[in-house]
Amino acid sequence: MGTALVYHEDMTATRLLWDDPECEIECPERLTAALDGLRQRGLEERCLCLSACEASEEELGLVHSPEYIALVQKTQTLDKEELHALSKQYNAVYFHPDTFHCARLAAGAALQLVDAVLTGAVHNGLALVRPPGHHSQRAAANGFCVFNNVALAAKHAKQKYGLQRILIVDWDVHHGQGIQYIFNDDPSVLYFSWHRYEHGSFWPFLPESDADAVGQGQGQGFTVNLPWNQAYPESHCEDWRVESHSSFDPELVLVSAGFDSAIGDPEGQMQATPECFAHLTQLLQVLAGGRICAVLEGGYHLESLAQSVCMMVQTLLGDPTPPLLGLMVPCQSALESIQSVQTAQTPYWTSLQQNVAPVLSSSTHSPEERSLRLLGESPTCAVAEDSLSPLLDQLCLRPAPPICTAVASTVPGAALCLPPGVLHQEGSVLREETEAWARLHKSRFQDEDLATLGKILCLLDGIMDGQIRNAIATTTALATAATLDVLIQRCLARRAQRVLCVALGQLDRPLDLADDGRILWLNIRGKDAAIQSMFHFSTPLPQTTGGFLSLILGLVLPLAYGFQPDMVLMALGPAHGLQNAQAALLAAMLRSPVGGRILAVVEEESIRLLARSLAQALHGETPPSLGPFSKATPEEIQALMFLKARLEARWKLLQVAAPPP
Repeated sequence: MGTALVYHEDMTATRLLWDDPECEIECPERLTAALDGLRQRGLEERCLCLSACEASEEELGLVHSPEYIALVQKTQTLDKEELHALSKQYNAVYFHPDTFHCARLAAGAALQLVDAVLTGAVHNGLALVRPPGHHSQRAAANGFCVFNNVALAAKHAKQKYGLQRILIVDWDVHHGQGIQYIFNDDPSVLYFSWHRYEHGSFWPFLPESDADAVGQGQGQGFTVNLPWNQAYPESHCEDWRVESHSSFDPELVLVSAGFDSAIGDPEGQMQATPECFAHLTQLLQVLAGGRICAVLEGGYHLESLAQSVCMMVQTLLGDPTPPLLGLMVPCQSALESIQSVQTAQTPYWTSLQQNVAPVLSSSTHSPEERSLRLLGESPTCAVAEDSLSPLLDQLCLRPAPPICTAVASTVPGAALCLPPGVLHQEGSVLREETEAWARLHKSRFQDEDLATLGKILCLLDGIMDGQIRNAIATTTALATAATLDVLIQRCLARRAQRVLCVALGQLDRPLDLADDGRILWLNIRGKDAAIQSMFHFSTPLPQTTGGFLSLILGLVLPLAYGFQPDMVLMALGPAHGLQNAQAALLAAMLRSPVGGRILAVVEEESIRLLARSLAQALHGETPPSLGPFSKATPEEIQALMFLKARLEARWKLLQVAAPPP
């Protein structure tokens, strides 16, 4: 399994043949810049490269009318004046004698990518195409788009493979009204778009781009628009990010991957930094077994486009996401937009009626009780234009550490069934050093635990020195709490600025844990939520899938992103209660805020069950499904609401709705 890159150099053939300031930014260099970036960073050679083939007229007919296909085909024989006259009949479109060939290649690339993923040849991939597609409609070109590549991919997946649940995520800065029109009444395709809107004053200037457009007929609730109503040209560091999770249970995720909200883009002016797209990709990888087909849409600043494409492909390949920088504080306008989505979608998704978070869950007309979860915040990381190149220079992709994931365990590696590429670690720090750390907790360490502690300290040093990306270690049940305490102190001694500790089970907070903002301690255990301080608190472990997802998306991830840790310590102690899939999902989600730097400590009785899934998740593979969706209980909701109400004054990402006027 791997990542496919679908491309054909012929798609650079079309070019604007007359003066048109609106259309001139859609140029062949968009593709060559993106491909050059992938080559320079060694990412192309890590992908399965497929040469795009033209979509047939029959395949184009899955979405487009025969008359429209014939009209586009006719452009092959038109002269410049005739092409210009035809182009003016559409909104922001230009035709070229090679348009039909290029547009068929673009559509064909999307279909090939779906074939490669759904036949198991690859796990995911990107179709690097032009012209883009998400604005085009059944019988009309629109917004640089000729054939609707992503809509065709969805129809193809339904027709050829019998898929019944497809999620389309459109993060282009413009609303993809073409996709919305095509699937407006289709409950088998959930279309989710976030886009710059500005109360209808941003192109394409449509009222149906607003949050209250939710679909029609049987498709009501399966169109979700999140409109951003404020542009961000100023240099205030707010990172653009939307977190999503789905119990809609999609069988395939299609991404309309536009990068015109990226820094420096003349169209979007939203100036999101490239690593934001890595985080968006990472958060989608827990869906549909990781089957993601991304298709290029917009993106018109060549350097920013190339960086953003590289960030996405790097994440599709399983590499950890680079940390997000800047203040993690959502703006008022973004909160208002999220609230408007929640209000519009509440009649169709029962979990929204529970008022926990912007979490789309169990449609009232869906017999399978499926759901889509959404948590979002401010849509930008604005940076002044004159600082664009220096910033992008800092974002060059980091080389992978010599060891991706290491495991230190008293259980033999063969018994743990570790995936390929995971190293069974034998190294240890010096005995004297181990004993010095153990003396701080002598009453909680047995002699036989010292060798294990030495190996764990060696793993921690390897992560902090950049030699190991992440690791798993086992301890005895009695030594788990003491080991976690030592690891916290070791991180601080190694000058870690911020350490996030997620402790599950019977692991009490260390009594001498400082409340100075360097350690964020979250204990998931017991029956009641409790707050010791703004940096130390506990919450029960939900027993439903809905409650667990709400815990991860509504509490753990916002806290982790807001805290911006250097290191994550994840400890599964006695009676931790996590199932295999839950532990893997928690580990996979925690990778994003910390760039993959996680040390998971697991008590011995659980390691045989959890080791393989934990290692796969830390290694970048898709975690297993949580199983059938069940709604959060009132008690689970109450615990989350208690914590959120008391913590959101300090942790701004917990705000999921605008405060009352």
